[in-house]
Amino acid sequence: MPDPSPARPPPSAPTLAGNAALGITQILLWGGSFFLMAVLAEPIVRSTGWPQGVVVGALSLAILVSGLLSPWVGRMIRRHGGRPVLMAGALVIALGQVLMALAPNLPVFLGAWVVTGIGMAGALYDPLFAAIGQAYGSSARGAMTQIAIASGFAITLCWPASSLLVETVGWRGTCLVYAALAAFVVVPLFAWALPAQAGTAGPVAKVVAPETGAAPLVSPAGRGPLPGERILAVTFTSAAVIMTAISVQLLLLLQAKGVAAGTAVALSTLIGPSQVGARILELLFGRRAHPVWALLVSSGSVGLGILILAFAPSFAWAGIVLYGAGNGMRTVVRGTLPLALFGQGDYAAVMGRLARMPLLGQAATPLACGYLGAWLGLDVLLDLMLAVAALNVVLSLVVARRAIRTSGA
Repeated sequence: MPDPSPARPPPSAPTLAGNAALGITQILLWGGSFFLMAVLAEPIVRSTGWPQGVVVGALSLAILVSGLLSPWVGRMIRRHGGRPVLMAGALVIALGQVLMALAPNLPVFLGAWVVTGIGMAGALYDPLFAAIGQAYGSSARGAMTQIAIASGFAITLCWPASSLLVETVGWRGTCLVYAALAAFVVVPLFAWALPAQAGTAGPVAKVVAPETGAAPLVSPAGRGPLPGERILAVTFTSAAVIMTAISVQLLLLLQAKGVAAGTAVALSTLIGPSQVGARILELLFGRRAHPVWALLVSSGSVGLGILILAFAPSFAWAGIVLYGAGNGMRTVVRGTLPLALFGQGDYAAVMGRLARMPLLGQAATPLACGYLGAWLGLDVLLDLMLAVAALNVVLSLVVARRAIRTSGA
């Protein structure tokens, strides 16, 4: 039976102001969820006496919940459009932050992070990229890069701000501030910057990417995983595991290599500018190239950076710059490459499926690194990270070979 609903005009192209607004949403949401425990864990433990491992592990619980829900969120975005899903996700994050602030005991605190994880599934990078990719098609690539550039300052801005808030209003007050920002700043920005157009319905033909003139890898007609989707998911997962491992272990790894603690902290600040710099280069020079080349640059840069950390720690600054650049590119690639390979029609559902495995890997990585570092030592842990980075390079080459052979990229 034909679809009785009237045809919808295509949404207007993304604007710089809208992309900047969406970048602000990601700064506030990441700062109040994924990056929050780095600052709040110590004052929470000090004021409550709850076990530090369980408090820190609450974030892993939230990431696990987010990963489990991601495919469902992708289907909701495809069906209803991105605006209502992301607005709801931000409100759920705000609810979780309120529950954190009011938590009288550890079980309620962990339940608050479960709620926050539900919101993270619907409001962070993956659902946002799914929403704009579905709405704008191949023209979304520049928007994704601009959003990633703006949100690349999340740690730089939110960690000092969170520390100041803890000193001023305590950790519970800090959670309430982030809840207010999510509800009264992020939700209106989503409502203003995201198109009201609903999800794509029905079968959609292949979409040709103007950057390359090549067709996507497959026509997005089915509901299940598409050809090539699983290998891409494993590729993204290995990259996400490396990112998470470096995020939680970098300072300890540098000190194990003889770098002084103060110098290690100073070197770690190079990651943020390197990420943003790589995204700016992608925006300026990479728009006409197939995103698979950015995938190769990202995996190669991360691998080379970790190689330098492992075997030439006196050049740790170069390794950190290379790692930061590759990781910055990775954020853009995880949105642009699936769009180029699989097309616009089922993009939101594909993004939801692709998000699950990396998020589950991220949830398990901090615990795995802690145990492996304690059992085998930090040098062996760094060698294992290098092995995962090498695997990521190999997987990226497999994805690239298939994409080039199929689409002429």
